[in-house]
Amino acid sequence: MKFTDGFWQLRPGVTALYASEAYDIRQKDDGVDGAALEITAPTQVIARRGDVLNRTTLTTTISSPIEGVIRVRIAHHVGGRWHGGFALPGAGERGSGAGVADAGAGTLASGALTARIAPGAPWALSFEVDGVRVTGSGHKAQGFVRLGAEAAVEHGIVGNARAETGVPPERVFVHEQLDLGVGETIYGLGERFGPLVKNGQTIDIWNADGGTSSEQAYKNVPFYLSSRGYGLLVNDPGHVSFEVGSEAVERVQFSVPGEVLEYFVFAGPTPKDVLTRYTALTGRAPVVPAWSYGPWLSTSFTTDYDEKTVTSFIEGMAERDIPLSVFHFDCFWMREFNWCDFEWDPRVFPDPDGMLRRLHDRGLKVSVWINPYIAQRSPLFADAAAADYLVQRGDGSVWQWDLWQAGMGLVDFTNPAAVRWYQDKLRALLAQGVDCFKTDFGERIPTDVVWHDGSDPARMHNLYAQLYNRAVHDVLVAERGEGDAVLFARSATAGGQTMPVHWGGDNTSTFPSMAESLRGGLSLAMSGFAHWSHDIGGFEGTPDPAVFKRWVAFGLLSSHSRFHGSDSYRVPWAFDDEAVEVTRRFAKLKMRLMPYLFQAGIDAARTGTPIMRPMQLEFPDDPATAYLDRQYLLGPDLLVAPVFSASGEVEFYLPAGEWTSLLTGETVNGGGWRREVHGFDSVPLYARPGAVIPWGARDDRPDYDYHDGLAVRVFTGGSGTREVTVTAPDGSSRTYSVDLSDVTG
Repeated sequence: MKFTDGFWQLRPGVTALYASEAYDIRQKDDGVDGAALEITAPTQVIARRGDVLNRTTLTTTISSPIEGVIRVRIAHHVGGRWHGGFALPGAGERGSGAGVADAGAGTLASGALTARIAPGAPWALSFEVDGVRVTGSGHKAQGFVRLGAEAAVEHGIVGNARAETGVPPERVFVHEQLDLGVGETIYGLGERFGPLVKNGQTIDIWNADGGTSSEQAYKNVPFYLSSRGYGLLVNDPGHVSFEVGSEAVERVQFSVPGEVLEYFVFAGPTPKDVLTRYTALTGRAPVVPAWSYGPWLSTSFTTDYDEKTVTSFIEGMAERDIPLSVFHFDCFWMREFNWCDFEWDPRVFPDPDGMLRRLHDRGLKVSVWINPYIAQRSPLFADAAAADYLVQRGDGSVWQWDLWQAGMGLVDFTNPAAVRWYQDKLRALLAQGVDCFKTDFGERIPTDVVWHDGSDPARMHNLYAQLYNRAVHDVLVAERGEGDAVLFARSATAGGQTMPVHWGGDNTSTFPSMAESLRGGLSLAMSGFAHWSHDIGGFEGTPDPAVFKRWVAFGLLSSHSRFHGSDSYRVPWAFDDEAVEVTRRFAKLKMRLMPYLFQAGIDAARTGTPIMRPMQLEFPDDPATAYLDRQYLLGPDLLVAPVFSASGEVEFYLPAGEWTSLLTGETVNGGGWRREVHGFDSVPLYARPGAVIPWGARDDRPDYDYHDGLAVRVFTGGSGTREVTVTAPDGSSRTYSVDLSDVTG
């Protein structure tokens, strides 16, 4: 959100007061993190005694919840009611913070990270990692802003404003600005489909159903990662507005409505260190079941289908020797206008129990589509409304609208009784034989409503996705066990990584949309999410065979892989014979890679490092990787460069060292750009210098005993000894030690 008009002036209707000096610095116990510094910052330099009268101050409190993380809270009026931030499972017990405060020196140190406040004027708060300043807050950085009525209305139009889910107009804001260094690049802020580097962008943290071709996002996360060796989370689940060098070009500005802004700074020095600390505080992804990594095949959305159709798809995959792990039933497994009533449409599925049993007999898992909305035609609507399980308007009536489903209401997950009621509907499906749920939607959340627990509606707009996914994930953990629980979710915010898997939402069946989907996944990875998927072939429209075949290679070299579309099927034989061969080749390749991929998922649960890794995350010291967004590392050792053209032409960058094509065995020297041409059955897939890849013995399913018949593929270009751990789905683990000096071409 922009408040200024150039360097010197404010926009019409805007008044702003800025922290001008650290008038005093006091050491205290803040009762949350323990040791803290409290700074009183008048909004004018106090030169004489009369200057303290009629003077606004900002109170900044600095503390540390865990090692290497510093909390900063800026408050205008400290007695105001704060709405609260995100759940922070890693913060520990009250008063157990890691900070060492020294008011005399104006420092608070926590591991490698130090906050330093200079006494007096001008205002100067800096952050150091291992003694090196990485960023700071200076002149006109901390501000309290008021908007006039016209300016407030202008600033309130964000998100799906056409349907009561836009940001409500606000009058007061607190903002902070942190320095951007020369050449510093900013990443993250959720699953965003524009440029991977966020410099120069205005980004509003406000979940919206805008598709992948817009500035809106399903998964907004107010966390960014800097190339200078730190990260930052704004601890506010509501509307956070970022100006990343797009207003003050030397700074990142972030602002929130209200009287209080709280943020955390995370130490590096490497990007992986930042993500480790960020996910230690906000939560890490659990280990997802091995079967979830295999191919998922969907009915698609508006297509016609019944058990005969479903069976033909499954038998078609088997006849063509294409591995299949999960079959997904999209919306129309329920009757139209009844979403959600959690009942199989008896006109097309007269024997759901028998059908589910027959699918399980084929070795498949079953996923069904759900959302958090109850249409008024659903038999459940009256029951939920009578029990106050649906979100209400201020007059006590049920909030309803007609977008998506006629007269739909919204389940109020702040009501524990509503959560139990919703979960009981899911338990019935699990008892019937359903294995997992696609938790669609969760972004169209109104702000003109009253929540059961009194939550601030503006903050609940983004946070609703957490409550929705948590209700579903918890029942899966309870009924299926922690190691067998998995979602296929669309919406999220900070902390959503603890309930995987998430997919990229509604893309189109084109090469540009394929590329924007990858950008979204890499941006989400930089936001702490370990698992990610996307609709192979694109959702809207029907891909031509070239798009489909190129997308198959990309999709099956992603963390999770789903064939899904809107109004046409995504079975490979619907395109051409070569599509069948391409799907078989890459599906079997992924099954062979399962010992490697499953371990990458286990490591993500331990460290927070995602499975699909942006190049900047893995090679932070190589400046050539800063802007790369058309390639990634799958796990620690495999570089993937999807082909975004029918011709097979692809350009990508290989860092220094000797790289080996996993598909051909050819070795090439990195340290520069390569142009290659690939057939539909190929893709640039290179093993890192000195890579050790555990190679499974089976290519027909993802959940087998990885130790039985395991091969260890060792690649040239490394030195010393490398240890690689392989963990099978049953939890048995073995570590292999390889002397890389013995490896030749």
